[in-house]
Amino acid sequence: MKDYILLLDAEFWISVSGIAALLILSGFFSGSETALTAASRGKLRAQADKGSRGAQRALDVTEDSERLIGSVLLGNNLVNILATSLTTALLARSFGESAVVMATLVMTILVLIFAEVLPKTYAITNAESAASLVSRPIQIVTLVFSPIVSAVRWVVRAMLRLFGVQTDPDTNVLAVREEIAGALKIGHSEGIVEKEDRDRILGALDLADRTVDEIMLHRSDIEMVNAEADPMQMLDQCLESNHTRLPVFKDNQENITGVLHAKDLARTIYRIISGSKEPKTALQNFDITEVAKKPYFVPDTTALDDQMREFLRLHTHFALVVDEYGSLQGLITLEDILEEIVGEITDEFDEVEDSTLERTSDGHFIVEGGMTIRDFNRATDCRLPDEEANTVAGLVIHESQMIPTVGQVFSFHGFRFEVTGREGNRITELKMRTLPRSI
Repeated sequence: MKDYILLLDAEFWISVSGIAALLILSGFFSGSETALTAASRGKLRAQADKGSRGAQRALDVTEDSERLIGSVLLGNNLVNILATSLTTALLARSFGESAVVMATLVMTILVLIFAEVLPKTYAITNAESAASLVSRPIQIVTLVFSPIVSAVRWVVRAMLRLFGVQTDPDTNVLAVREEIAGALKIGHSEGIVEKEDRDRILGALDLADRTVDEIMLHRSDIEMVNAEADPMQMLDQCLESNHTRLPVFKDNQENITGVLHAKDLARTIYRIISGSKEPKTALQNFDITEVAKKPYFVPDTTALDDQMREFLRLHTHFALVVDEYGSLQGLITLEDILEEIVGEITDEFDEVEDSTLERTSDGHFIVEGGMTIRDFNRATDCRLPDEEANTVAGLVIHESQMIPTVGQVFSFHGFRFEVTGREGNRITELKMRTLPRSI
């Protein structure tokens, strides 16, 4: 009898020790999953670049997220089921058939506290350090469980295909660019990121989704030089202009023959006059085509980031924009693209222009019709859609399906629009205010 009690005590403590060890393993798997999925890959990369081997291993392990999650879940389920089975067998000696219910209650409490909440809370609080710490054992686990996980993945994909669901393991759930944009917006809403910093980074991220026709200077506003004009008139025009480069046209403004640089023109005219014995007649044979550079044309559908790369590759920053029929639409410069990132760039030669957006004391916006929707949204933190129109005036015309007259009022997209200025068929000014949200 005494030997039986000693044997029972030994079996009891062995079972309890086994259950405790399995709970520790369960907490390890749960915490590892949370740490490796919650850890910032950017921070891990920075640590790896500084020589942290654990951070580099964590990056390698998380490269195949499907394999990682499968291995961790497999290990976690194995130890949880085994721990529950041992607990049921242990309690069955004293409580008989009711041991199943008691084991379920006991293990639910133990697993919830020690194998789920506690390790996951720690992992979330110290995601990067925990990920580096568990990277080595998890690497071994994924290697050991790799054959089983591969078989499970094949079965899961086959079952999903039966329901018409296609899976792509190489596709991230959230694109890196969208993740950065979301983090910036959250940071700004919480007061961590300044509005200017947010706008600059978002402006750089948006270049791939925007085309040159959205920010180009429209052809109606382009200052041009007539190739048949008097050379001194050309020089006067270039010297009085705020721009150093002007397109040159012949016969009509659709026929662009070159791009004239004011410095090149002044230098050439000075050389001709100073080297001639009769300065008054020296410019009679002047040919503007010898001074003007070859024009550079780009399609209006070119993405801004592609155009910026082309400017840098060609060592130029001035391009004429044409549509699919080859008709001139406008011009774009490298400065225009940079302004989409850093904001308006002005120097001592730029004219001081009136603001295109004013805020009145009663909460209205006085908006210039040609202001782009993107600039309006950035300045006011509003969310007017820009899929159908580039400018605020264009949006009003698109939504109203007409060219409004002064005094007409429209309401859409949460705003009230009142046309306060019009020249010809162009809306020059609008008065806007936000509408109260309906409950």
